[in-house]
Amino acid sequence: MSTTTTRAGAFSDQELARIRADFPILARTVRDGHPLVYLDSGATSQKPYAVLDAERDWYTQVNAAPHRGAHALSEEGTEAYEAARATIAAFVGAGPQEIVFTKNATESLNLAAYAFSNASTGGGGGGGDRFRLGPGDEVVVTEMEHHANLIPWQELCRRTGATLRWLGVTDEGRLDLSNLDSVITERTRVVSVVHASNVLGTINPVATIVARARSVGALVVLDACQSVPHLAVDVADLGVDLLAFSGHKMLGPMGVGVLWGRPEVLDAMPVFLTGGSMIETVTMERATYAPVPQKFEAGVPNAAQAVGLAAACDYLTELGMDRVAAHEHALTELLLAGLRERPWTRLVGPDDLLDRGGAVSFVVDEVHAHDVGQILDDQGVAVRVGHHCAWPLHRRMRAMATTRVSVAAYTTPADIAAFFTALDRVPTVFGIGG
Repeated sequence: MSTTTTRAGAFSDQELARIRADFPILARTVRDGHPLVYLDSGATSQKPYAVLDAERDWYTQVNAAPHRGAHALSEEGTEAYEAARATIAAFVGAGPQEIVFTKNATESLNLAAYAFSNASTGGGGGGGDRFRLGPGDEVVVTEMEHHANLIPWQELCRRTGATLRWLGVTDEGRLDLSNLDSVITERTRVVSVVHASNVLGTINPVATIVARARSVGALVVLDACQSVPHLAVDVADLGVDLLAFSGHKMLGPMGVGVLWGRPEVLDAMPVFLTGGSMIETVTMERATYAPVPQKFEAGVPNAAQAVGLAAACDYLTELGMDRVAAHEHALTELLLAGLRERPWTRLVGPDDLLDRGGAVSFVVDEVHAHDVGQILDDQGVAVRVGHHCAWPLHRRMRAMATTRVSVAAYTTPADIAAFFTALDRVPTVFGIGG
């Protein structure tokens, strides 16, 4: 197969070489000296020097708790932390006060779900009728959700007596909207959907879902973990109310996530975690809470990670998100073409490039995904195997487990070629297909 990309906008070989030089881990070897071929960026991305240096500089030059203390380091820490917030906000077309830092997207989505729960039980500072749920109310998700955008809503419904409903998935791996109007109804209070599937690669029609949710007065939450790192995302264009993403999937550090929200929605939301730094006044009987976003950031913040994530946003901005998307699009085209040439594989997800991201999952006839992953790993090729925290989706797609290849800006066509070279050992080892 070809090892060059020609799609307009994709990075040239020279540009890719410069990009890869920014990621020190890509130069290492694994498994008896095999060059590392990293194709698991959907699980976590690798980090460029710019991000590693930003975190190190924080700890060696600042290292003071933001918004606490009056000494020079504390002031510098506060400035750096809030500057990071502004940078990350700009990356998704938001204002700084619309960005809440969490430890990951899972916490961001739980924060959203607990806002409804706390409002329903009279905790967390109220929240008004907009956030109160009870029997007769409904929450809508989809069948392709990551567990992080499914289980919090299951638990919310269990606590409040609301009913969980969902949109299904077609055999091709697209969202089934044929019954959209009967699933999202006047009883729907919140709709929470994934922007881009971490298994299928499918990019969902957010505008269509938002329009239906708005017609019945429901709030819309978007899991953007697999879109913000790979596409140009503008929260204003999406039209949702809340949006979650993680730093570690977009070249940033582990330990930092983001919940973006419309200002009026965040203002009305009850708090989730309580304690220091998120209060306005405290007596022995009660407390009042600080304005957004501080009211959602209890305790000493993950400031070094926020600074690192801001550096990742700057790095991606310099690359250009349109070019990142074009590059990954070309790589996805290589992956789909290569799987078509191997009839002993079955793609799980759309077989075309329309509204599709760079997560490509497949099964091999008669061979468990874990065994496929081991064959690949023996050749230095790192992929993800299993159900990818999406058990219901795998059941729907008739797959116990899948092998997932996922790409990023630093992935090369040569990586894809190396993957297929390693994959072609599977039929020989297991005596199938070929």
